[in-house]
Amino acid sequence: MTRYQHLANLLAQRIEQGLYRSGERLPSVRTLSQEHGVSISTIQQAYQILENLQLIVPQPRSGYFVSSRRAQPPVPAMTRPVQRPVEVTQWDEVMMLLDARADKEMISFGGGSPDLNQPSLKPLWREMSRIAQHNPGEMLSYDVLEGRLELREQIARLMLDGGSTVAANEIVITNGCHGALSLALLSVCQPGDIVAVESPSFHGTMQMLRGFNIKAIEIPTDPQTGISIEALELALEQWPIKAVILVPNCNNPLGFIMPEARKRQVLALAQRHDIVIVEDDIYGELAAEYPRPRTIHSFDIDGRVLLCSSFTKTVAPGLRVGWIVPGRYYDRVMHMKYAAGGFNVPGTQMAVAAFIRNGHYHRHVRRMRQIYQLNMERYTCWVRQYFPVEICVTRPQGSFLLWVELPEQVDMVCVSKQLCQLKIQAAAGSLFSASGKYRNCLRINVALPPNEKNREALKKMGEAIHIAMEE
Repeated sequence: MTRYQHLANLLAQRIEQGLYRSGERLPSVRTLSQEHGVSISTIQQAYQILENLQLIVPQPRSGYFVSSRRAQPPVPAMTRPVQRPVEVTQWDEVMMLLDARADKEMISFGGGSPDLNQPSLKPLWREMSRIAQHNPGEMLSYDVLEGRLELREQIARLMLDGGSTVAANEIVITNGCHGALSLALLSVCQPGDIVAVESPSFHGTMQMLRGFNIKAIEIPTDPQTGISIEALELALEQWPIKAVILVPNCNNPLGFIMPEARKRQVLALAQRHDIVIVEDDIYGELAAEYPRPRTIHSFDIDGRVLLCSSFTKTVAPGLRVGWIVPGRYYDRVMHMKYAAGGFNVPGTQMAVAAFIRNGHYHRHVRRMRQIYQLNMERYTCWVRQYFPVEICVTRPQGSFLLWVELPEQVDMVCVSKQLCQLKIQAAAGSLFSASGKYRNCLRINVALPPNEKNREALKKMGEAIHIAMEE
């Protein structure tokens, strides 16, 4: 992160926290230059970022002032799903979301793809080219079932940042995080079992439950602290729940990071009721604060936490390189991987291993944290500007997903179909509920560059929502 970007982040936080109030004059360029020990041009670049984010406005001969903006919308309240096991629905809506990927003209606010156009990815493309040129036989051969050793060694080193100390031989490479989650469920559940999930929860995970004929019980979830421990305990006492699936770090779709104390509580609850925790840590590396938050797995002492992750969100989804740390279920996971024909592509594993080993991965992730944080600020400003005043908006602590709760009368399922005709894709909140709740909510991908084209698309989305409110 450059000095001016760091300073822009610091000033933006002070504005959001109310330390600089609406309409208040900011310190002069010269004053900030002396205070932070940086050049005047650095301060000017930082102020330019804040001006682009519409957080400040310049006034000739008077300096910079905090924008007179609409009040910060409240955070959504604790969710209240029906707490009984249900069969997962919404498959048709998920297919519509996936089918839209084929339309290159579609502006996809509904997808979960990261920004793939950053120069920090160039070393990865060079590694892939080098491997194809110099190791064609190895690249096209069968992989070992557990995955390339050099990659598992690099992943073990990365996991230290999340507090987990594992050996390379405890890690199994998978076909993305989706493959890791599938292996976890196949290894610990049978058809007809019940699994507890956060509510709202990632639609891909719930469609796995549907495909494996597993029922879901949605647990109330706080948009700032995560799953309700009390509600989960009550559900465990009432139903024969086999496992709980959690995304505790930079949650999808709510964006929270579960506090460490609550992570320990949910693990203690799992131990007391002897259930499995399937932990999805795919977004953990994209936490805004560094060092990154610890995983629940890092507190596990008896192998009941199956940690799943991948490079899909931090690097690129097309690599299809993920992993699982199965704990006590290692042999079962290996059997399920073999049964599913789950050998991995050697070439992409070799490229990712070199990308990490040579220091490019950490540089890329640092860059993306910064970009997504600035994107989040700008998109949140646009949502406040173009959406109804009655909205509630999450305060993501990392990653690139924003959750918006609209007035009850807005049906985003209907609005999304209308937006598709305008080549704008939105993810209605009902996708993230086993029973189809949250029809008045939507998830927005802010990894899309905050350019004029995407700003105009978000404005059209706001107009469609306003019209839906009036009907």
